[in-house]
Amino acid sequence: MRRLQENYSQLIWTLARTDFKLRYHGSFLGYIWAVLKPLLMFLILNFVFSSVFNPRSTGTEYYSIQLIVSIILFNFFSEGSMAGLGSLIQKSALVTKIYVPRWTIIVAATLNSLLIFLMNIFVVVVFFIWYGFLPSFLAVMNFLLFVVLTYLLVLGFSFISAPLFVKFRDLSQIWEVLVSALFYASPIVYPLSILPDEYRKILLFNPMAYIIHFNKTALIEGRFARPFDLLIFIILVVSFFGISILAYRKMEAKIAENI
Repeated sequence: MRRLQENYSQLIWTLARTDFKLRYHGSFLGYIWAVLKPLLMFLILNFVFSSVFNPRSTGTEYYSIQLIVSIILFNFFSEGSMAGLGSLIQKSALVTKIYVPRWTIIVAATLNSLLIFLMNIFVVVVFFIWYGFLPSFLAVMNFLLFVVLTYLLVLGFSFISAPLFVKFRDLSQIWEVLVSALFYASPIVYPLSILPDEYRKILLFNPMAYIIHFNKTALIEGRFARPFDLLIFIILVVSFFGISILAYRKMEAKIAENI
């Protein structure tokens, strides 16, 4: 059993590393794009939305830090979910010609996005150093917890969507539109405080909005989500992940047939 787990781990790492290399193969800047892409996005959004509203007038401190952290977290979710969704189709040769546990292909695709996210953490560290701001230890632990929860959301979504995408190819287009909507339905470029209270409660039903909002308030202001609310959120995310595994097992048998 232990040997089998080691083999699966090596397979997942090999697939993830290969995807990572192929993603930037042939481009002039290569791996620099992994960091440059969110930075360029940050520069555009920071310029536009700093002009639209004055962050200081809304009581938003260290707006640039909040923005870059939120962008990197959301990009992790969006890129990971898109990679997971299309993972089985992109590796259709592995699915149909040789036996490879299909779930390892899905995990490897999301792990590739995790590697890119970890590279972007260095950008976040540079921003904190540049602004001379040091978050508390609890805030950093809170951030790491939200990273884990985000990855569980990505994996859960991928386990459900990847086998469905094999049969329903329109899912990719639909998800791209929904991800764009989720971006603006999350307090990334704006603070949640500018919205009326009733809209805040509705917005926080979006799990990424919850993660991004309470991540920003913890890192910058030292304000954390209420323990009970956070516990409920963790239970919901873990439950969703568990349900996604059950759903994947029911759909797994027909994956090769549908491809």
